[in-house]
Amino acid sequence: MLPHESQQLSSRKFGEPKLSGNVIISELIRNMELGRFEMAYSVLLPCVFTVYLNPDDHAMLRGVFNFVSEDARKALRARVAEFNSNNGMLGLKRAKAGKEYKIACRDWSIEFFPHAEVPPGDVEIHSELSETAEPGYRGTKTTLMEREPSVPVQRITGETPGPTRAADAVYAEIRYQDDSGPQVYLMTQNQIRIGRGGGAQAMDVALYTNDEVSREHCTIRRDPAIGTFFIVDSSTNGTWLNGKRLRKGVEERLPSPAEIGVGEVLTLTFEART
Repeated sequence: MLPHESQQLSSRKFGEPKLSGNVIISELIRNMELGRFEMAYSVLLPCVFTVYLNPDDHAMLRGVFNFVSEDARKALRARVAEFNSNNGMLGLKRAKAGKEYKIACRDWSIEFFPHAEVPPGDVEIHSELSETAEPGYRGTKTTLMEREPSVPVQRITGETPGPTRAADAVYAEIRYQDDSGPQVYLMTQNQIRIGRGGGAQAMDVALYTNDEVSREHCTIRRDPAIGTFFIVDSSTNGTWLNGKRLRKGVEERLPSPAEIGVGEVLTLTFEART
């Protein structure tokens, strides 16, 4: 054992749970099973996983994440093959005979991140059914300790989901709660689109809610020269800025902090970062 590994292990209190690759892989399989999406002739399974660990656990396992991911992909493939075999399934039965279990991605995507909200020894997994997250077609959130998932994540439609890397500049933070729970979006580009999305309309902030919210509801723009933010409504049912309805198609300055009402369904809390 290397000296730094010994120091990390000794910092863990006696009796605290210790993670292993087998535990993480078992949780990935459980999340995949719980997040299945049934259709008429097939069952779609989550294929994009974001794994959150306590910072101490993440530091301890950081050097083996590639090996855990490689082994997990083998285990996930084996589980899907088991689902599709004629030998029955352990713990998960076919809803109808002949349904094919499959994933929408070419392979499973598995990423690991540290987060202080995750207790030592726990594993919090957020999954999606495809690399392009669509409202109504998503995976699930699970925790090893059966607690309520607590990690807020940045959701980026069209890319593998996950938090912003440290190298990215964060211009603003948007907090809201939709049908999938509390969310935090970190704005790292000069223009973002907000709405339900769907079809060919990929949103930066994809809201999981009803059709009172337009597929493309509004846009927030940052002027990189002066750092000022602007907002423009493009919806059917309206966008409100601090209680005042915006004129459709007319760009207005977005103060910080601000509350953005989306179709009288959701409220987004906007705050610029300095």
